[in-house]
Amino acid sequence: MTARPLLLGIDEGTSAVKVVAYDLDLRPVATATRTVAVTHPRTGWVEQDPEQVLAAVVDAVAAVLDEADGTVVACGIDHQGESVLAWDAESGRALSPIVVWQDKRCEGLLAALSPSDTREVTHRSGLPIDAYFSAGKMAWLLAEGGLPRTADVRLGTVDAFLGDRLGVGHATDASTASRTQLSGVVGSGETGWDPRLLTIFGVPAASLPAIMDSAGELGELRHPRWRQPLPLHARVVDQQAALAGSGCVRAGQVKATYGTGVFVLAHLGDRRPGTDVRESGLLPTVAWHIAGQTQYAVEGGVFTAGAFLRWLSQDLGLAADPAALLDLARTVPDAAGVRILPALAGLGAPWWRPGARGVVAGIGLETGRANVARAAVEAITWRVADIMAAVGPLMPVDRLRIGGGLSAHPLLAALQADVLGIPVERMEADATCAGVAGLAAVGAGIWSTTDQIAARIRPAERVTPTLSPGPAADRAAWARFVERAAALLE
Repeated sequence: MTARPLLLGIDEGTSAVKVVAYDLDLRPVATATRTVAVTHPRTGWVEQDPEQVLAAVVDAVAAVLDEADGTVVACGIDHQGESVLAWDAESGRALSPIVVWQDKRCEGLLAALSPSDTREVTHRSGLPIDAYFSAGKMAWLLAEGGLPRTADVRLGTVDAFLGDRLGVGHATDASTASRTQLSGVVGSGETGWDPRLLTIFGVPAASLPAIMDSAGELGELRHPRWRQPLPLHARVVDQQAALAGSGCVRAGQVKATYGTGVFVLAHLGDRRPGTDVRESGLLPTVAWHIAGQTQYAVEGGVFTAGAFLRWLSQDLGLAADPAALLDLARTVPDAAGVRILPALAGLGAPWWRPGARGVVAGIGLETGRANVARAAVEAITWRVADIMAAVGPLMPVDRLRIGGGLSAHPLLAALQADVLGIPVERMEADATCAGVAGLAAVGAGIWSTTDQIAARIRPAERVTPTLSPGPAADRAAWARFVERAAALLE
């Protein structure tokens, strides 16, 4: 009797690793999640233990393989984008912590770039100078991270480290390379490592992973704890995986994933980003590169969303956890004049104010915990509205598909629809796993195009705006608040 064929999606996220096995209709068969600690050893530093991340991946995959009845015929892995580390080429031993995408330690190094180098980096990569991207983090590791001065040091994003340790070698994909600031997305049309950008940041090409397709024949992942090798057929950034898993595989479709941060991606199709994208404050990025064809997207990020709600609930004690904080926010009709700038890790698109800090304003004697909680949720939806306003001139948008853990709460979805003035379609919370598993099916030739991913994806709920014009009329007031709040502590 032939074993049931399964697709496997591995989501290496910032705060957790999630693994889901699906049947060939993208219906979940087995799921496992393992949390991963995030530490803050100094102000502005955000780190993870590479061995703990690897162990979480191995353990979650083992749990799913033990539970699922069938054979994995295609596996995909996505990862947390711009986070980087260094490791030894021979032993695979990590030589640094994972420097997480939220980390700010390289800001001084970036500030020391000459004006001409700064202009050239922005022109060649299409990305603004910011500690968010991988290039500055790698440059810091090489200059300040105490790495051995040998040819055996490898640098890369987390996918390259995991792949190297699990048997597919030192490699990444075009979507990841486009987020490093070491590969051009605009300009010449080249998607490999840019020699001039490597020179500016002092990153040796020999230390970097090979850039491969996002989906195709990528090798086999192996570990002694797994009952079978995993044929790797997809490897992408987590937000690109969520784009596919939201069914946004054609130009003009837009998704937002609400997790540690919120990341909005708008699909451009095969249209290479031009100066209009650069001037929008959004980031040009490769969505995926498959069989010689590149699809593009633009991205805008809110750097702290779930992380901000965790900070308010657990560190400040406003609620037991983010879910309880959202429930608390729902008990009041408004924020009673409180406004919050959730810039705990700087202010991302379209503002790009890395020195901005979080601000709470408008507090009075009448302010209660619920009002602050409501203001926090409203702030996240307003920051998404900032990004959607920048997307508008690039393409018409008549709906937003949302996913991620926070999106399951009815208050957030309702507020987001009201602030945007367009319907919001809530997807399943595991759109990221579903997306990378679907891309793996395309890479394995099980499905012929990414359209077949979208054919298996349906929104769980459609939320329409209830206020007209409602909060949308307050956009100018929000923009004034952001400008003033961001400048307070820069």
